[in-house]
Amino acid sequence: MDLSGKIPPHLGNLSFLVSLDMSGNSFHGNLPHDLAKLKRLRFISLSSNKFGGEIPAWFGELRSLQRLFLDNCSFDGPIPPSLSNMSKLETLSLTYNSINGVIPSEIGGFRSLKILSLRENQLSGSMPAGIFNISTLETVDLTSNELTGEIPSEIGNLPNLEILVLGTNSLTGRIPGTIFNISTLRTLSVRENRLIGNLPSNMGRRLPNLGAIFLGQNNLTGPIPDSISNASMLTRLSLVANKLTGHIPNSLGELTMLDFLNLGENNLTSESFSQMSFITSLTNCRRLRVMWIQNNSFSGYLPDSIGNLSFTLERIDTSNSGIKGSIPRDIGNVSSLAFLYMDNNDLVGPVPATIKGLKNLQALSLIGNKLSGPIPDDICHLLNLGELTLSKNRFYGPVPPCLSNITALKYLNLDSNELNSSISPTIGGLKNLLNFNLFSNFLSGTIPQEIGNLETIISIDLSSNKLSGGIPGTIVGLNNLINLSLAHNRLEGSIPDSVDKMLSLERFDLSHNNLTGLIPKSMVVLQHLEYLNLSFNKLTGEIPTGGPFGHFNYQSFVSNEALCGPPMFQVPPCNHRKLRQKILLVVLIPLSVASAIFATAVSTELFPTVMPERIRYIDLERATSGFDEANLIGIGSFGSVYKGVFPDGNFMAVKVFNLQMDGAFKSFDTECEFLRSLCHHNLTKVISSCSNLEFRALILEYMPNGSLEKWLYSENETLNLLQRLNILIDVASAIDYLHDGYITPVVHCDLKPSNVLLDEDMVAHVSDFGIAKLVNAEDCVVQTRTLATFGYIAPEYGSEGLVSTRCDVYSFGIMVMETFTRKRPTDDLFAEGLSIRDWAREKRGICLTAVMKLALDCSAELPGDRTNMKDALATLLKIKNRFAA
Repeated sequence: MDLSGKIPPHLGNLSFLVSLDMSGNSFHGNLPHDLAKLKRLRFISLSSNKFGGEIPAWFGELRSLQRLFLDNCSFDGPIPPSLSNMSKLETLSLTYNSINGVIPSEIGGFRSLKILSLRENQLSGSMPAGIFNISTLETVDLTSNELTGEIPSEIGNLPNLEILVLGTNSLTGRIPGTIFNISTLRTLSVRENRLIGNLPSNMGRRLPNLGAIFLGQNNLTGPIPDSISNASMLTRLSLVANKLTGHIPNSLGELTMLDFLNLGENNLTSESFSQMSFITSLTNCRRLRVMWIQNNSFSGYLPDSIGNLSFTLERIDTSNSGIKGSIPRDIGNVSSLAFLYMDNNDLVGPVPATIKGLKNLQALSLIGNKLSGPIPDDICHLLNLGELTLSKNRFYGPVPPCLSNITALKYLNLDSNELNSSISPTIGGLKNLLNFNLFSNFLSGTIPQEIGNLETIISIDLSSNKLSGGIPGTIVGLNNLINLSLAHNRLEGSIPDSVDKMLSLERFDLSHNNLTGLIPKSMVVLQHLEYLNLSFNKLTGEIPTGGPFGHFNYQSFVSNEALCGPPMFQVPPCNHRKLRQKILLVVLIPLSVASAIFATAVSTELFPTVMPERIRYIDLERATSGFDEANLIGIGSFGSVYKGVFPDGNFMAVKVFNLQMDGAFKSFDTECEFLRSLCHHNLTKVISSCSNLEFRALILEYMPNGSLEKWLYSENETLNLLQRLNILIDVASAIDYLHDGYITPVVHCDLKPSNVLLDEDMVAHVSDFGIAKLVNAEDCVVQTRTLATFGYIAPEYGSEGLVSTRCDVYSFGIMVMETFTRKRPTDDLFAEGLSIRDWAREKRGICLTAVMKLALDCSAELPGDRTNMKDALATLLKIKNRFAA
């Protein structure tokens, strides 16, 4: 209801009251003792308010109370022992507070308690054994505290326990064997503790209902017991990052419901010189999606039966496990496979031609093996491939020209092999390529001119080959290129004069070639250049000064024919009198021309003719008190945002771009382009701009209530349910407009709570279009090298850079979950393959709500399974109407 103030003591006069729900408001102060007079109360929820202080001891006087919810109220101090007087209490939930001290032993006095949830507090000390004398307990959640000591063996006394979650504490000792006798148990998580010892040999025999086991990130030793197969309902098993030894039991194949298996980062082995038979057993698990067994010590062979694994299998990681032999031909039968990692093993022989059967493959990485033969053309059939890494093997022959068919390819790493012949001109067809690495091969011939077609490329390394001819002039058109290495080849001719166009360049290595002529003086404008190596060539003339040359040393220029310049480069001085005129012509004139062109371009292209007159830099400086930190209201990827007070008394937001950051110029241009064209009441409004050669800023509408992120995680601000719904409806309206209400669909690409700003009426406005993309209405998908914020990125965006409107829908779904749970998608809780989606799906009381169902529909892993934003908006409006009714 968006109520605030203090709870009036007069509520204590409502003597017949049985249910009191005041959650999701802004009440503060102490809870009045008069509420203790409500002797008939059976239900209290005061969650999501701002009370603070200690939990009052008088709650113990409410002897009829059955359910007590005090979540997310900023309570601190200890748990009052008097709570145990509530003998009829069935639910005690005190999550997401700052409660400290120990769990009182009196808590064992509860005789009807079913749910005990104390997660996300600061409780310390050991777990009192008395908890486990409460025979009615069904859920115990003590996750994310500071508990120490051992898990009491009395836990086996709980005949009705279904959920036991003790993760992210500092518990020590062994896992009590009595846990594995609780036949009602459905979820067991003790991950991220300091537990030791072996897993019980009878593990699973008495757990017919167990669906999930998370024991990762401990110090468990010994083998995985065969008996685990008796837990026939198991869907998720994670034992990652322990010290387990022995073989993976074939009995895992009896877990026919298994969906997720993570046994990585242990010391598991297989029988010497034998096939890894447990993989054969896993072919019975027809629902398996993830199999992570990396970083073990198998030293065995992959069986042909790997091709019979589940048709739902999407991810395999066998890296760093000593696997021998060849890649089985039948691997091509695992048709749903999207990610295949077999790095740093002892695999030999060719890549089988059957690899072409993996039509859904997005990443193939075989780095660091002993694979040989030509790279098969069959790989060219994998049209969804975003990463192809075959580095550090023994492949020979040409780079297949047909690789240009894989237009989704983003990372191509074929370095450290024995590839020969020339680089095919067809390489220019990979217009979405980001990384192109062919270093340390035996490639010959010239670098094709078509390399200039790699429009999105950020790194090219062709070093340590036998390439000849000149540096193609087209290479200077690669405006996004950050790293270029052509070292240790046989290149001739001069360095292209127009190299100054490569303004993003940070590393430039042309060493150990036969290059001649001058070092272009225009290179002084490459202000991002951090590393330059022109050594061991035949260059002549003056070494430029200024710009990035101020931080290079003599090693960048050693062993050339006739260079001159400052003493710090250990070369003879130049005769500046003869060179002065050339310097003026070569450097100053192009700079002035470039300045004029830039000013004209900004005026005519970035802003419409009706754009308000630009604001001067001096006016911004005055409005922000010299960009004083006191006026700083936010820091983003490409700059900072300040509050500005202008002479007319209006407040505005001033977004100043940090031009030292890679991509800042492009981000400024992008925001200008989109914000001048888009018009919607839930998008931030651009007022004006300020730009010169050294400064870029946008003046935006000021949002006095800050970001959604601030409200979600502030100790002093709280959003009620209706406010959260309204904010999400505003965001959905804005994104629906971007996707379907503009001439060309626009993808925001970085939707998250910090980019949702709230005005004085708490109306939400989507901001920050620095990495937004236009998508063709016919193609629907574009590819980019720019990554958004981890946790909110759709799978296809993060792995391949594939951007579509469905990416925004995915981010929106994650944001819906975060808005209603106050859990970031990067929270430490989400480890070992558990994501915020999994958590929301399994969370009691959440998975049944319409809001969370919508969030899960939006954030489906496959783009085609996601709802669209128009339908998401309609669903939210229906939910709001039902709530209002």
